[in-house]
Amino acid sequence: MRISKKKIILCVIMLLLLVGFVWGIIYLKSVADYKQDVKETTFEEINISDISDGVYIGEYDVNFIYAKVEVTVQNGEITNINILEHRHDRGKAAEAISNKIVDEQKIDVDAISGATNSSAVIKKAVENALKNGL
Repeated sequence: MRISKKKIILCVIMLLLLVGFVWGIIYLKSVADYKQDVKETTFEEINISDISDGVYIGEYDVNFIYAKVEVTVQNGEITNINILEHRHDRGKAAEAISNKIVDEQKIDVDAISGATNSSAVIKKAVENALKNGL
């Protein structure tokens, strides 16, 4: 019994379509999961004056969006935030939130318009860094 080239090619194409379909479903579920993770992100109120002077590293990851920051605290104030790494969907603009946090001396500042999810991830990374100084 001999299998024709056309049948082999058809089987390969069908297999690739099936793999692509399954991968697509997994990808869409991952997107929904990260959005839910961002939506459920909460922020603790941290009294910055309770934090010892120093430089602290914090990170936060929700799969598609990840941030790693370096936060400098001096004399009870946040003096600088460096974004060491920011893996984002379309949220590059959210990096400006570090300036808002320094200006307002609090974590839960308003998100950057058009980059809400990345804003939340960066803010949570800053919070996690500050917790290291408590």
